[in-house]
Amino acid sequence: MSKRFALTFALMVISGAVVPLLAQAPAEGKVLPEVARWSVITAGFALGIAAGLGALGQGRAVAAAAEAIARNPGAAGDIRGALILGLVLIESLVIYVLLISLILFFLPPFK
Repeated sequence: MSKRFALTFALMVISGAVVPLLAQAPAEGKVLPEVARWSVITAGFALGIAAGLGALGQGRAVAAAAEAIARNPGAAGDIRGALILGLVLIESLVIYVLLISLILFFLPPFK
């Protein structure tokens, strides 16, 4: 077992033990306007960043696949299958962020 793994594991165990101590009970039926405002702003930024980086990742994947097919046309079927799988996984991450953003937009936080 490496030192890096041991330190990471110890940090995670300590974090898991300490985090519940920092939790606070939510206000009874009240939604703080600042918290609601910042959750919407955060959701918007998260969606924008995820969409932008997802598009960059898809562009790089398509470019690499086109170059690979140009170098070896015999492996076009295998490359195309791996490309489609990679694009689906990249797009699913963006859809997950969209789902979380919609939850933050339409559900009041901490209620």
